[in-house]
Amino acid sequence: MPDIGSVWGELGGDPALLARVSTVVRPGALPARLPVRELARACVGACALAAAELGAHRAGRAGVPRVTVDDGAVATAFTGERHLLVDGRAPQTFAPLSRFWRTADGWVRTHANYPHHRARLLRALDVPEDPAAVESALRDRSALEVEETVYAAGGLAVALRTPAEWAGHDQAAALATRPLVEHVRLDTTRARALPPLDGTPLLPAAGLRVLDLTRVLAGPVATRTLALLGADVLRLDAPHLPELPDQHADTGFGKRSATLDLAAGGDRFEELLAAADVVVTGYRPGALDRFGLSPEALAERRPGLVVAQVSAWGAYGPWGGRRGFDSLVQVATGIAAVEGSAERPGALPAQALDHGTGYLLAAAVLRALTEQAYGDAAGRGRLVRLALARTAAWLQDGSHRPEDGAAAHGAGADGARADGGEAPGAGVRAVPYDGPAPWLAETDSPVGRLRYARPAVSFADGPHDWARPPGPWGADAARW
Repeated sequence: MPDIGSVWGELGGDPALLARVSTVVRPGALPARLPVRELARACVGACALAAAELGAHRAGRAGVPRVTVDDGAVATAFTGERHLLVDGRAPQTFAPLSRFWRTADGWVRTHANYPHHRARLLRALDVPEDPAAVESALRDRSALEVEETVYAAGGLAVALRTPAEWAGHDQAAALATRPLVEHVRLDTTRARALPPLDGTPLLPAAGLRVLDLTRVLAGPVATRTLALLGADVLRLDAPHLPELPDQHADTGFGKRSATLDLAAGGDRFEELLAAADVVVTGYRPGALDRFGLSPEALAERRPGLVVAQVSAWGAYGPWGGRRGFDSLVQVATGIAAVEGSAERPGALPAQALDHGTGYLLAAAVLRALTEQAYGDAAGRGRLVRLALARTAAWLQDGSHRPEDGAAAHGAGADGARADGGEAPGAGVRAVPYDGPAPWLAETDSPVGRLRYARPAVSFADGPHDWARPPGPWGADAARW
C-alpha cells in the first residue's frame, strides 16, 4: 500500500521528520479499487515535507514546520483540470479521438489531443478525421497490431493488457529493476549556496531559477509546485508546438511562459542555463539530446545543476524511447483492466499517475537542493528521474480495494479498513468528504476569469496560493 513513509525513504529523507505530518482522512475521496487516495496523499505529503524541510534550513529554524495533508485538498488538486473554468466555460479534457476503441480481439486506447498526434493517428490508419471511420478501421485489427502500427507512425495507441500480461512484458521487467525515484550524481562541482530566508510566508524555493521544458501533465505539475514555493519558473516551448490553451491555464499558475527555437536560439538558451539552478524536462527520453540537453551535457555546461526528468515509460527498456501519457500507461500496465468491468475497460478517478509523479518530481528536486546545500556531502550536480509506469507499479503493489458493497468493516493490521477508509491513529483525523468546493478558488487572469483548484501542498507558515495567475502561452520574454 503506498504511504508517505515508503516514498520519503525513496527520497532519502530523515524518517524522524515523518512525525511532523498530520493527515485529514476523508473516506470517499478518489474512490477506486486500487489505493489511489493513499498514493495521492503520500505524494503530496512527501512534497510538502520536503518543502518544509528545505524552508526550515534556509530560515535557520530549529524545527521543521508541521505539514498537514488533507484528502479533500489532495483529491481536488488531483482532479484540478476537471474543476477548471475559464470565464465560466469548462474546458474539454480529452479530444473526440482520445478514447477506448474495440478491436478484433480486445481494446486499444488512443491519445490525439494535440493536432500532430491526431494527424499521425489518422495517417497510420489511413482514415479521415471521423470517429466512425476510426472505429471501422480498428474493428478488424488486433490490438497489438494497432499499437505497433500507430507507434511506428509517431502516433499514440496502446493495447489493453491485464496486470499479468504487463508483468510478462520486457518493459515491465526493466521497470522492476529501478527504484521509484532514481538519483544520479552528475558532477563533483560544489553547487551555489542558498541565501537565508526570513519572514512569512516561508518560501523554500525563493531565489531559485527553474527552466521548465515540460508538457502534459506530470512535469507542469512539478514546476507549478516549485513556483508555488517561490521559484522563478520559466517555461520554454518550441514555437511550432503550441500548448493547448486550457491546459496551459490549468498548469501555468506561478510561471512565465516563453517560446524558443532551440536549433536557432542556442545562445539565448545558454544564457538562461548559465543562471539556472534547476532544469526540469518532460519530453520522451532522448528527444532533447540532439540539442545538447541530456543531463550530462547540461551539467557539463552548468556544473552543480539539478536536473529532473519525467517520462511515461522510463529511460530504459524496449519502450524507453516511446511517447506516452497517463491514460495510455493505465491501459498498458493493467490498471484499466482492474478498474473496468468484463464489458469495458475503466480508469482511475484522476490522472493520478501524472499528478502523483509530478509531486514526487518536485519533492525530489527539493530534497536534492537540501542535500546539496546542507547534506553531509554538500554540493554536486544531481539528476533525479521518475516514470509514470514506475509510479503505476508502486500503485499496483498495494492491495486492491474490494468491490463497492462487498466490503466487510473492521481495521486490518496496517490500519486500513476493508471499506477503503483508514482507522484513525496518531496524527490522523477522519472527517466526511463533501466534495471539492472548499478547495476551489477564483481569480482574474490575463486569460480570463478562472475557477481553479487551490494548492494541495500545505505546511505551517507556507504559501496558500500562487503569487501570479497564468498568462497567455508564450507571451513572456525568454529571459530571467
